[in-house]
Amino acid sequence: MHFSDLLAQQRHYFKAQHTKTLAARKSALQRFKQMLLANEAQLYAAVHADFQKSEHEAFLTEWAILIKDIDEALGALPKWMKAQKVSTNLVNLPGKSYVVPEPLGVCLVIGAWNYPVQLSFAPVIAALAAGNTVILKPSELAANSAQCMADIVANYFDPQLFTVVLGGVAETTALLEQRFDKIFFTGSPAVGRIVYQAAAKHLTPVTLELGGKSPAILTPSADLPTAIKRLVWAKFLNAGQTCIAPDYVFVHESIYRECLNLFQQEIEKNQYALANKNYVQIINERNLARLENLLDKDKIAYGGAINHADRTISPTLLKDVGFDDAIMQEEIFGPILPLLPYTDFQEALAYIQDHEKPLSAYLFCNNKTEQAAWLSHLSFGGGCINDAIMHITNPNLPFGGVGQSGTGSYHGKSGFDTFSHRKSVFEKPRLFEVPLKYPPYTASKMNWIKRLLKFS
Repeated sequence: MHFSDLLAQQRHYFKAQHTKTLAARKSALQRFKQMLLANEAQLYAAVHADFQKSEHEAFLTEWAILIKDIDEALGALPKWMKAQKVSTNLVNLPGKSYVVPEPLGVCLVIGAWNYPVQLSFAPVIAALAAGNTVILKPSELAANSAQCMADIVANYFDPQLFTVVLGGVAETTALLEQRFDKIFFTGSPAVGRIVYQAAAKHLTPVTLELGGKSPAILTPSADLPTAIKRLVWAKFLNAGQTCIAPDYVFVHESIYRECLNLFQQEIEKNQYALANKNYVQIINERNLARLENLLDKDKIAYGGAINHADRTISPTLLKDVGFDDAIMQEEIFGPILPLLPYTDFQEALAYIQDHEKPLSAYLFCNNKTEQAAWLSHLSFGGGCINDAIMHITNPNLPFGGVGQSGTGSYHGKSGFDTFSHRKSVFEKPRLFEVPLKYPPYTASKMNWIKRLLKFS
Protein backbone atom coordinates (compact mmCIF):
# COMPACT_ATOMS: atom_id res chain seq x y z
CA MET A 1 0.00 0.00 0.00
CA HIS A 2 1.24 3.49 -0.81
CA PHE A 3 1.54 5.85 2.15
CA SER A 4 -0.90 8.26 0.49
CA ASP A 5 -3.52 5.49 0.50
CA LEU A 6 -2.88 4.73 4.16
CA LEU A 7 -3.26 8.39 5.08
CA ALA A 8 -6.44 8.63 3.04
CA GLN A 9 -7.91 5.69 4.91
CA GLN A 10 -7.00 7.13 8.30
CA ARG A 11 -8.31 10.55 7.35
CA HIS A 12 -11.62 9.03 6.22
CA TYR A 13 -11.83 7.07 9.49
CA PHE A 14 -11.15 10.23 11.49
CA LYS A 15 -13.66 12.35 9.58
CA ALA A 16 -16.28 9.69 10.17
CA GLN A 17 -16.04 10.58 13.89
CA HIS A 18 -14.88 7.10 14.94
CA THR A 19 -12.14 8.38 17.27
CA LYS A 20 -13.64 11.36 19.06
CA THR A 21 -16.04 10.08 21.70
CA LEU A 22 -14.97 9.26 25.23
CA ALA A 23 -16.04 5.66 24.67
CA ALA A 24 -13.91 5.35 21.52
CA ARG A 25 -10.83 6.79 23.19
CA LYS A 26 -11.18 4.58 26.26
CA SER A 27 -11.67 1.55 24.04
CA ALA A 28 -8.44 2.31 22.15
CA LEU A 29 -6.49 2.78 25.38
CA GLN A 30 -7.91 -0.38 26.94
CA ARG A 31 -7.00 -2.32 23.82
CA PHE A 32 -3.49 -0.85 24.01
CA LYS A 33 -3.16 -1.99 27.62
CA GLN A 34 -4.39 -5.48 26.73
CA MET A 35 -1.79 -5.60 23.96
CA LEU A 36 1.02 -4.65 26.35
CA LEU A 37 -0.09 -7.13 29.00
CA ALA A 38 -0.47 -10.00 26.56
CA ASN A 39 2.85 -9.34 24.85
CA GLU A 40 5.03 -8.31 27.78
CA ALA A 41 7.44 -11.23 27.38
CA GLN A 42 7.72 -10.70 23.61
CA LEU A 43 8.61 -7.04 24.09
CA TYR A 44 11.24 -7.87 26.70
CA ALA A 45 12.75 -10.46 24.36
CA ALA A 46 12.88 -7.96 21.49
CA VAL A 47 14.58 -5.27 23.57
CA HIS A 48 17.03 -7.87 24.89
CA ALA A 49 17.87 -8.88 21.33
CA ASP A 50 18.69 -5.25 20.47
CA PHE A 51 20.59 -4.28 23.64
CA GLN A 52 21.03 -7.33 25.88
CA LYS A 53 18.89 -5.32 28.31
CA SER A 54 17.63 -7.28 31.32
CA GLU A 55 13.96 -7.85 31.98
CA HIS A 56 14.30 -5.78 35.16
CA GLU A 57 15.49 -2.69 33.28
CA ALA A 58 13.09 -3.27 30.40
CA PHE A 59 10.21 -3.41 32.88
CA LEU A 60 11.26 -0.14 34.53
CA THR A 61 12.32 1.87 31.49
CA GLU A 62 10.13 0.53 28.69
CA TRP A 63 6.98 -1.28 29.80
CA ALA A 64 5.79 -0.08 33.22
CA ILE A 65 5.90 3.58 32.20
CA LEU A 66 3.45 2.85 29.38
CA ILE A 67 1.00 1.01 31.62
CA LYS A 68 1.02 3.95 34.03
CA ASP A 69 0.48 6.38 31.13
CA ILE A 70 -2.58 4.43 30.00
CA ASP A 71 -4.05 4.12 33.49
CA GLU A 72 -3.66 7.84 34.10
CA ALA A 73 -5.27 8.73 30.78
CA LEU A 74 -8.19 6.36 31.35
CA GLY A 75 -8.90 7.96 34.71
CA ALA A 76 -8.41 11.56 33.63
CA LEU A 77 -9.93 11.59 30.13
CA PRO A 78 -13.39 12.86 31.18
CA LYS A 79 -11.73 15.85 32.84
CA TRP A 80 -9.21 16.43 30.03
CA MET A 81 -11.94 16.31 27.36
CA LYS A 82 -14.34 18.60 29.17
CA ALA A 83 -14.96 22.05 27.73
CA GLN A 84 -13.31 24.70 29.87
CA LYS A 85 -15.46 27.68 30.73
CA VAL A 86 -13.79 31.08 30.57
CA SER A 87 -15.11 34.47 31.57
CA THR A 88 -17.02 36.54 29.03
CA ASN A 89 -16.14 40.22 28.71
CA LEU A 90 -18.71 42.97 29.15
CA VAL A 91 -19.03 43.68 25.43
CA ASN A 92 -20.28 40.15 24.76
CA LEU A 93 -22.79 39.88 27.60
CA PRO A 94 -25.12 38.11 27.77
CA GLY A 95 -23.31 35.07 26.42
CA LYS A 96 -20.91 32.36 27.43
CA SER A 97 -17.38 31.47 26.36
CA TYR A 98 -15.53 28.18 26.52
CA VAL A 99 -12.58 26.27 25.11
CA VAL A 100 -13.07 22.81 23.60
CA PRO A 101 -10.12 20.45 23.18
CA GLU A 102 -10.41 18.66 19.84
CA PRO A 103 -8.13 16.09 18.17
CA LEU A 104 -5.85 17.30 15.42
CA GLY A 105 -6.45 14.41 13.02
CA VAL A 106 -3.95 12.06 11.40
CA CYS A 107 -0.65 11.96 13.32
CA LEU A 108 2.83 10.67 12.51
CA VAL A 109 5.00 9.51 15.41
CA ILE A 110 8.68 8.86 14.64
CA GLY A 111 10.25 6.90 17.48
CA ALA A 112 13.80 6.70 18.79
CA TRP A 113 16.07 3.70 19.14
CA ASN A 114 17.51 4.16 22.64
CA TYR A 115 14.30 3.25 24.49
CA PRO A 116 12.57 1.81 21.44
CA VAL A 117 9.29 0.68 22.99
CA GLN A 118 8.72 3.51 25.45
CA LEU A 119 9.71 6.36 23.13
CA SER A 120 7.59 4.95 20.30
CA PHE A 121 4.47 3.98 22.22
CA ALA A 122 4.23 6.82 24.79
CA PRO A 123 3.43 9.52 22.19
CA VAL A 124 0.98 7.12 20.51
CA ILE A 125 -0.88 6.67 23.80
CA ALA A 126 -1.17 10.46 24.13
CA ALA A 127 -2.35 10.79 20.53
CA LEU A 128 -5.03 8.11 20.91
CA ALA A 129 -6.17 9.63 24.20
CA ALA A 130 -6.59 12.93 22.37
CA GLY A 131 -8.78 11.24 19.74
CA ASN A 132 -6.43 11.03 16.76
CA THR A 133 -5.40 8.32 14.35
CA VAL A 134 -1.71 7.40 14.33
CA ILE A 135 0.99 6.08 12.04
CA LEU A 136 4.07 5.01 13.98
CA LYS A 137 7.50 4.79 12.36
CA PRO A 138 9.86 3.17 14.92
CA SER A 139 13.61 3.44 14.55
CA GLU A 140 15.12 0.84 12.28
CA LEU A 141 18.27 0.73 14.46
CA ALA A 142 16.44 -1.25 17.16
CA ALA A 143 15.23 -3.68 14.50
CA ASN A 144 13.94 -6.42 16.78
CA SER A 145 11.88 -4.02 18.88
CA ALA A 146 10.48 -2.36 15.75
CA GLN A 147 9.42 -5.68 14.25
CA CYS A 148 7.82 -6.79 17.53
CA MET A 149 5.83 -3.56 17.80
CA ALA A 150 4.65 -3.87 14.21
CA ASP A 151 3.54 -7.47 14.76
CA ILE A 152 1.59 -6.95 17.94
CA VAL A 153 -0.06 -3.71 16.78
CA ALA A 154 -1.26 -5.46 13.62
CA ASN A 155 -2.97 -8.07 15.81
CA TYR A 156 -4.80 -5.56 17.99
CA PHE A 157 -5.61 -2.44 15.95
CA ASP A 158 -7.43 -1.52 12.79
CA PRO A 159 -4.77 0.19 10.63
CA GLN A 160 -7.30 2.94 9.98
CA LEU A 161 -6.84 3.89 13.64
CA PHE A 162 -3.27 2.89 14.42
CA THR A 163 -0.59 1.13 12.42
CA VAL A 164 3.19 0.69 12.36
CA VAL A 165 5.34 1.33 9.30
CA LEU A 166 8.74 -0.33 9.19
CA GLY A 167 11.77 0.77 7.20
CA GLY A 168 14.69 3.15 7.18
CA VAL A 169 15.53 6.58 5.83
CA ALA A 170 13.70 6.02 2.55
CA GLU A 171 10.44 5.12 4.27
CA THR A 172 10.72 7.99 6.75
CA THR A 173 11.42 10.42 3.90
CA ALA A 174 8.40 9.14 1.98
CA LEU A 175 6.18 9.51 5.04
CA LEU A 176 7.37 13.07 5.60
CA GLU A 177 6.31 13.96 2.07
CA GLN A 178 2.69 13.33 3.10
CA ARG A 179 0.47 15.91 4.74
CA PHE A 180 -0.16 15.03 8.36
CA ASP A 181 -2.08 17.01 10.96
CA LYS A 182 0.67 16.51 13.54
CA ILE A 183 4.22 15.13 13.54
CA PHE A 184 5.93 13.98 16.72
CA PHE A 185 9.65 13.19 16.45
CA THR A 186 12.12 11.88 19.00
CA GLY A 187 15.78 11.81 17.98
CA SER A 188 18.81 13.92 17.21
CA PRO A 189 18.81 17.68 16.47
CA ALA A 190 20.27 16.97 13.01
CA VAL A 191 17.35 14.76 11.99
CA GLY A 192 14.96 17.07 13.84
CA ARG A 193 15.86 19.85 11.41
CA ILE A 194 15.00 17.58 8.48
CA VAL A 195 11.64 16.72 10.03
CA TYR A 196 10.91 20.38 10.75
CA GLN A 197 11.72 21.41 7.18
CA ALA A 198 9.51 18.68 5.74
CA ALA A 199 6.63 19.64 8.03
CA ALA A 200 6.97 23.30 7.07
CA LYS A 201 5.96 22.52 3.48
CA HIS A 202 2.49 21.64 4.78
CA LEU A 203 2.51 23.97 7.81
CA THR A 204 2.13 20.85 9.95
CA PRO A 205 2.60 21.40 13.70
CA VAL A 206 5.59 19.53 15.09
CA THR A 207 6.79 18.37 18.47
CA LEU A 208 10.53 17.70 18.54
CA GLU A 209 12.05 15.77 21.44
CA LEU A 210 15.77 16.15 20.82
CA GLY A 211 18.76 16.20 23.15
CA GLY A 212 22.04 17.95 23.73
CA LYS A 213 24.70 18.10 26.38
CA SER A 214 22.78 17.99 29.65
CA PRO A 215 25.01 19.45 32.39
CA ALA A 216 25.27 18.62 36.07
CA ILE A 217 26.90 20.74 38.76
CA LEU A 218 28.23 19.19 41.97
CA THR A 219 28.87 21.73 44.72
CA PRO A 220 30.60 21.49 48.13
CA SER A 221 27.25 21.82 49.92
CA ALA A 222 25.90 18.63 48.36
CA ASP A 223 25.60 15.34 50.21
CA LEU A 224 28.39 13.81 48.14
CA PRO A 225 27.79 10.05 48.62
CA THR A 226 24.11 10.39 47.80
CA ALA A 227 24.72 12.80 44.92
CA ILE A 228 27.30 10.56 43.30
CA LYS A 229 25.16 7.45 43.77
CA ARG A 230 22.34 9.18 41.88
CA LEU A 231 24.63 10.57 39.19
CA VAL A 232 26.26 7.20 38.52
CA TRP A 233 22.88 5.50 38.21
CA ALA A 234 21.56 8.22 35.88
CA LYS A 235 24.65 8.28 33.68
CA PHE A 236 25.21 4.56 33.21
CA LEU A 237 21.56 3.51 32.95
CA ASN A 238 21.16 2.07 29.44
CA ALA A 239 24.94 2.50 29.06
CA GLY A 240 24.50 6.26 28.83
CA GLN A 241 22.19 6.01 25.81
CA THR A 242 19.62 8.29 27.42
CA CYS A 243 18.74 11.73 26.06
CA ILE A 244 18.47 13.18 29.58
CA ALA A 245 21.55 11.48 31.03
CA PRO A 246 24.05 13.86 32.63
CA ASP A 247 26.50 14.52 29.80
CA TYR A 248 29.25 16.08 31.94
CA VAL A 249 29.65 17.18 35.54
CA PHE A 250 31.12 20.41 36.87
CA VAL A 251 32.78 19.55 40.22
CA HIS A 252 34.07 22.24 42.57
CA GLU A 253 37.84 22.09 42.78
CA SER A 254 37.78 21.75 46.58
CA ILE A 255 35.98 18.40 46.34
CA TYR A 256 37.26 17.24 42.94
CA ARG A 257 39.70 14.57 44.14
CA GLU A 258 37.26 13.23 46.71
CA CYS A 259 34.48 13.05 44.11
CA LEU A 260 36.68 11.28 41.59
CA ASN A 261 37.32 8.56 44.17
CA LEU A 262 33.64 8.36 45.15
CA PHE A 263 32.58 8.04 41.50
CA GLN A 264 35.02 5.19 41.02
CA GLN A 265 33.89 3.43 44.21
CA GLU A 266 30.22 3.71 43.24
CA ILE A 267 30.85 2.30 39.76
CA GLU A 268 32.84 -0.59 41.20
CA LYS A 269 30.15 -1.30 43.77
CA ASN A 270 27.50 -1.58 41.04
CA GLN A 271 29.64 -4.04 39.02
CA TYR A 272 28.22 -3.00 35.67
CA ALA A 273 28.32 -5.88 33.20
CA LEU A 274 26.08 -7.66 30.71
CA ALA A 275 26.51 -10.83 32.76
CA ASN A 276 25.19 -9.03 35.86
CA LYS A 277 22.08 -7.91 33.93
CA ASN A 278 22.58 -4.26 34.88
CA TYR A 279 24.29 -3.03 31.71
CA VAL A 280 23.46 -2.95 28.00
CA GLN A 281 25.18 -2.94 24.64
CA ILE A 282 25.85 0.08 22.49
CA ILE A 283 23.17 -0.07 19.79
CA ASN A 284 25.53 -0.84 16.89
CA GLU A 285 29.14 -0.84 15.72
CA ARG A 286 28.80 2.60 14.17
CA ASN A 287 27.90 4.19 17.50
CA LEU A 288 30.57 2.18 19.27
CA ALA A 289 33.18 3.52 16.83
CA ARG A 290 31.90 7.07 17.32
CA LEU A 291 32.31 6.77 21.08
CA GLU A 292 35.74 5.21 20.71
CA ASN A 293 36.82 8.17 18.56
CA LEU A 294 35.63 10.61 21.22
CA LEU A 295 37.61 8.87 23.94
CA ASP A 296 40.97 10.50 24.70
CA LYS A 297 42.86 7.65 26.34
CA ASP A 298 45.27 10.06 28.04
CA LYS A 299 42.39 11.53 30.04
CA ILE A 300 40.82 8.32 31.28
CA ALA A 301 40.65 8.37 35.07
CA TYR A 302 38.77 5.10 35.29
CA GLY A 303 37.34 2.51 32.91
CA GLY A 304 37.66 2.88 29.17
CA ALA A 305 37.66 -0.83 28.28
CA ILE A 306 36.12 -1.45 24.85
CA ASN A 307 34.82 -4.88 23.85
CA HIS A 308 33.87 -5.02 20.18
CA ALA A 309 32.62 -8.59 20.44
CA ASP A 310 30.12 -7.63 23.15
CA ARG A 311 29.64 -4.11 21.76
CA THR A 312 30.30 -2.50 25.13
CA ILE A 313 32.36 0.26 26.70
CA SER A 314 32.93 -0.06 30.43
CA PRO A 315 31.74 2.88 32.58
CA THR A 316 34.36 5.54 32.05
CA LEU A 317 35.41 8.65 33.95
CA LEU A 318 37.46 11.38 32.27
CA LYS A 319 39.60 13.99 34.06
CA ASP A 320 41.55 17.03 32.87
CA VAL A 321 38.99 17.59 30.11
CA GLY A 322 39.18 20.90 28.27
CA PHE A 323 36.26 22.75 26.78
CA ASP A 324 37.80 22.38 23.32
CA ASP A 325 38.16 18.59 23.55
CA ALA A 326 36.17 16.46 21.11
CA ILE A 327 34.16 14.94 23.97
CA MET A 328 32.75 18.42 24.76
CA GLN A 329 31.69 19.22 21.18
CA GLU A 330 28.73 16.84 20.86
CA GLU A 331 26.29 14.89 22.98
CA ILE A 332 28.13 11.81 24.23
CA PHE A 333 25.19 9.40 24.36
CA GLY A 334 27.30 6.66 25.88
CA PRO A 335 28.93 5.52 29.15
CA ILE A 336 31.63 8.20 29.26
CA LEU A 337 31.46 10.92 31.93
CA PRO A 338 33.81 13.94 31.90
CA LEU A 339 34.39 15.54 35.30
CA LEU A 340 35.33 19.21 34.92
CA PRO A 341 36.69 21.21 37.88
CA TYR A 342 35.32 24.69 38.50
CA THR A 343 36.30 27.40 40.96
CA ASP A 344 33.39 29.83 40.77
CA PHE A 345 29.72 28.84 40.60
CA GLN A 346 28.86 31.77 38.35
CA GLU A 347 31.56 30.74 35.88
CA ALA A 348 30.03 27.26 35.63
CA LEU A 349 26.62 28.81 34.99
CA ALA A 350 28.12 31.14 32.40
CA TYR A 351 29.64 28.24 30.46
CA ILE A 352 26.27 26.48 30.32
CA GLN A 353 24.52 29.73 29.35
CA ASP A 354 26.97 30.30 26.48
CA HIS A 355 26.04 26.99 24.85
CA GLU A 356 22.82 25.56 23.45
CA LYS A 357 19.93 25.13 25.87
CA PRO A 358 20.02 21.53 27.11
CA LEU A 359 17.16 19.07 27.36
CA SER A 360 17.94 18.57 31.05
CA ALA A 361 20.09 20.08 33.77
CA TYR A 362 20.99 18.86 37.24
CA LEU A 363 22.21 20.61 40.36
CA PHE A 364 23.51 18.83 43.45
CA CYS A 365 23.57 21.53 46.06
CA ASN A 366 22.00 22.48 49.39
CA ASN A 367 22.86 26.17 49.19
CA LYS A 368 19.60 28.05 48.60
CA THR A 369 21.34 31.03 47.00
CA GLU A 370 23.06 28.81 44.44
CA GLN A 371 19.83 26.90 43.82
CA ALA A 372 18.05 30.18 43.10
CA ALA A 373 20.84 31.33 40.77
CA TRP A 374 20.74 28.00 38.88
CA LEU A 375 16.98 28.29 38.39
CA SER A 376 17.18 31.92 37.36
CA HIS A 377 20.17 31.82 35.02
CA LEU A 378 19.76 28.54 33.13
CA SER A 379 17.17 27.66 30.51
CA PHE A 380 16.59 23.94 29.99
CA GLY A 381 13.77 21.54 29.18
CA GLY A 382 13.49 20.01 32.63
CA GLY A 383 15.74 18.94 35.45
CA CYS A 384 16.31 18.12 39.08
CA ILE A 385 17.86 19.55 42.19
CA ASN A 386 19.69 16.81 44.10
CA ASP A 387 18.62 14.08 41.68
CA ALA A 388 18.89 13.19 38.01
CA ILE A 389 16.52 11.78 35.37
CA MET A 390 13.69 11.25 37.88
CA HIS A 391 11.71 14.30 36.74
CA ILE A 392 10.67 12.22 33.74
CA THR A 393 8.77 9.82 36.01
CA ASN A 394 6.28 12.46 37.21
CA PRO A 395 3.43 12.70 34.66
CA ASN A 396 2.46 16.08 36.11
CA LEU A 397 5.72 17.57 34.85
CA PRO A 398 5.69 18.36 31.10
CA PHE A 399 8.61 16.68 29.36
CA GLY A 400 10.24 18.47 26.45
CA GLY A 401 13.10 20.63 25.29
CA VAL A 402 13.75 24.26 24.53
CA GLY A 403 15.70 25.78 21.65
CA GLN A 404 18.08 23.23 20.12
CA SER A 405 16.92 20.54 22.57
CA GLY A 406 13.39 20.50 21.21
CA THR A 407 10.02 22.15 21.01
CA GLY A 408 6.77 21.12 22.64
CA SER A 409 6.22 18.65 25.46
CA TYR A 410 4.27 15.59 26.50
CA HIS A 411 3.57 13.15 29.39
CA GLY A 412 0.25 13.14 31.22
CA LYS A 413 -2.04 16.06 30.47
CA SER A 414 0.74 17.72 28.46
CA GLY A 415 0.68 14.81 26.01
CA PHE A 416 -3.07 15.12 25.59
CA ASP A 417 -2.66 18.86 24.97
CA THR A 418 0.17 18.28 22.47
CA PHE A 419 -2.11 16.21 20.24
CA SER A 420 -5.15 18.49 20.70
CA HIS A 421 -6.28 21.86 19.42
CA ARG A 422 -7.94 24.20 21.92
CA LYS A 423 -10.96 25.45 20.02
CA SER A 424 -12.42 28.76 21.23
CA VAL A 425 -16.20 29.14 21.23
CA PHE A 426 -18.48 32.08 22.08
CA GLU A 427 -22.18 31.33 22.42
CA LYS A 428 -24.76 34.14 22.17
CA PRO A 429 -28.43 34.01 23.16
CA ARG A 430 -30.70 34.04 20.11
CA LEU A 431 -33.05 36.90 20.98
CA PHE A 432 -31.11 39.50 22.95
CA GLU A 433 -28.99 42.01 21.03
CA VAL A 434 -27.26 45.30 21.87
CA PRO A 435 -27.23 47.22 18.56
CA LEU A 436 -24.17 49.37 19.25
CA LYS A 437 -21.96 47.58 16.70
CA TYR A 438 -24.39 48.05 13.80
CA PRO A 439 -24.83 51.07 11.51
CA PRO A 440 -25.74 53.83 11.59
CA TYR A 441 -22.64 54.90 13.51
CA THR A 442 -23.61 57.80 15.72
CA ALA A 443 -21.90 59.91 18.34
CA SER A 444 -24.24 58.49 20.96
CA LYS A 445 -23.28 54.93 20.06
CA MET A 446 -19.59 55.86 20.17
CA ASN A 447 -20.00 57.32 23.65
CA TRP A 448 -21.70 54.14 24.87
CA ILE A 449 -19.00 51.93 23.31
CA LYS A 450 -16.26 53.97 25.01
CA ARG A 451 -18.05 53.67 28.32
CA LEU A 452 -18.46 49.90 27.93
CA LEU A 453 -14.81 49.51 26.92
CA LYS A 454 -13.80 51.81 29.77
CA PHE A 455 -12.21 54.38 27.49
CA SER A 456 -12.46 57.81 28.99
